[in-house]
This record gives sequence, C-alpha cells and structure tokens, in this order.
Amino acid sequence: MPGAHACIKSEVRCIAISLKNQIMEDMKSAMKAGKKDRLRVIRLILAAIKQIEVDERKETDESTVLGVLTKMVKQRRDSVKQFEQGNRKDLAAIERAEIVILNEYLPAQLSTNELTIMIDEVIQVTGANNIRDMGKVMGQIKAKASGRADMGAVSALIKKRLNSN
Repeated sequence: MPGAHACIKSEVRCIAISLKNQIMEDMKSAMKAGKKDRLRVIRLILAAIKQIEVDERKETDESTVLGVLTKMVKQRRDSVKQFEQGNRKDLAAIERAEIVILNEYLPAQLSTNELTIMIDEVIQVTGANNIRDMGKVMGQIKAKASGRADMGAVSALIKKRLNSN
C-alpha cells in the first residue's frame, strides 16, 4: 500500500522502503503499464520533492515528502473550487482525479470525531479557554495530525471549541 512503509521480505531481512522510493517505484510501474495520467501526477510529485532537495541542498525526509503531498492536495482542492466557480467541470474532474492519486500516498485521514477528541485533549493539557489561546492548541494539533487532517478544518473545529468554552 503506498503511503505506508512497504516491507520487501527476503529469507534473511525485511527492508523498509521510504515513501519517496515507493513513489519512484510506482513511477516505473506506471510507465510499464502505460498509465499516462498516473505517471503525470507521480512526475509532478517527484519534481516537487526534487525542487525542495535542490533549494535546501539536502535529502528529503518522510515528513517533508508528506508536507509536499499535503500541499499538492490543498492546491488541487483550491483549483477544483475555482474551476467549478468558472463552470469548468472538465478541469475540475482532472484535478479531482489527481487528488485521488495524491491521497494514495498520504496516511489515512482522521475522522471529525477523532479530531474533536484530540482537540479536547490538547485544550485540557494547554489550559486553553478562549480564542486567544488558539495558537497554542493549533501548534500541538499540527504536530500530532500532520498529514492526517486538513488544517483548515482543524482550525474551524478549534475555534468552535474555544468559543463554546
């Protein structure tokens, strides 16, 4: 399953494959299978990762790759909204298809219930009791839910919780 550490079993050892390597392997299989749309999205992912490596002059780690994927999904969601407002259903459909491929590499998203429980725990731990404490709560939630939740939705839930206190 893309997005998780795959394990290649041999008789002697089990090798964990990084997310970046998994994406590279998927690119090879998409080429062999002739899946042009999938290949295009995977190449976009690898180009974004490579851009960060060149800019920062270092290898990317798992959290950086997840950040790239999350950013790409967010960009496409924004594009879908724009295309639908502009009555361009064809382009919106392309963006949605790209989101599906990108989501294959992201960890499973937290449910609203799980997020609410996490937010309540952080509010108790930080002692947050009004909207001015939102930064404290958001910082801890961001660390815990990185790549597993839309931070815009998380922000709205935190505001709702802090305003109800």
